[in-house]
Amino acid sequence: MASTNQSSEGSAVVHQQMFKVELNEGPLSKLVVAILMSLLFICINSIMFHTLLSKPVFRELPRYILFAHMLCNDTVQLWIVSLLYILSLNVQKIPKAVCSLFVVISATTARVSVLNLGLMSFERYVAICFPLRHSEMATQKMTGLSIAIIWLLGCISPAIDILYALIVNPASFKDSMFCTRERFIFAPWQRDVFEGLNGFFFVAVTAIIVFTYISVIVAARSASADKESAKKAQRTVLLHLGQLVLCLNSLLYGTIERALAMTSSSRLFMDLRYLNYLFVLILPRCLSPLIYGLRDNAVRPLFLYYVRCGTQKVKPSVTAH
Repeated sequence: MASTNQSSEGSAVVHQQMFKVELNEGPLSKLVVAILMSLLFICINSIMFHTLLSKPVFRELPRYILFAHMLCNDTVQLWIVSLLYILSLNVQKIPKAVCSLFVVISATTARVSVLNLGLMSFERYVAICFPLRHSEMATQKMTGLSIAIIWLLGCISPAIDILYALIVNPASFKDSMFCTRERFIFAPWQRDVFEGLNGFFFVAVTAIIVFTYISVIVAARSASADKESAKKAQRTVLLHLGQLVLCLNSLLYGTIERALAMTSSSRLFMDLRYLNYLFVLILPRCLSPLIYGLRDNAVRPLFLYYVRCGTQKVKPSVTAH
């Protein structure tokens, strides 16, 4: 136990030294780019979310409720990971209790993104394969319950880590610390549980998406199916599969960073860590909601209307299915 804790402390010291090298020797241009990139997509997500709130049909249909939930979840994660990145570059210590909250939110939202894709694919599966029962099975109440369940599943591992840290060293929560998830790892089994659950959730959601994709293809070939709707659902589920691959990169962010920390050059570590942060953690969270929203014929006109601050001559109508 003591050796594990010392290893965690040592890893944090190495990271702090590398961050100091970046601040002392390098320009802040990369930090500015990272912040502006995050703020840009937070703004886009906010406009997209406002678009979904602007029409009752978006607030009632399960597919748009899940899309709005994805926007909220990814926006929260963008805020948290950007804040943690800024704190890390400035080697800024914060109270351990506050850090624990950031760690729980960051880890939970990463998993919820994956699980939410499974829900969205399953909703499309029900809509195409069981159209007569869709209104009974995919209700607002059931959608809200499903969202609550995936949040519960997503927070299991980080919550266990925080509770275990409280048991091992409760007095330390009064101190300030350099905020990383590794500072809450006191035993090897914690990392095993974290990575094991990541793998389980990814495999489970992959199975759901593949199953729904095949089912929708079969439905599209059926004479009784709405072929146009089935083809749209097929493309949507395929998009979810692509989003899932991007989410897998986010789940692997911590593993990639630990591997990068083994490099001998602190400058190389900072450059690779910066690219890891932008293209593995930030970019997938930004592109997925944007691509999903712009390809939707009901959402896209309204979204563009609000992006242009309502300067269009005619406000587009909404037709959602």
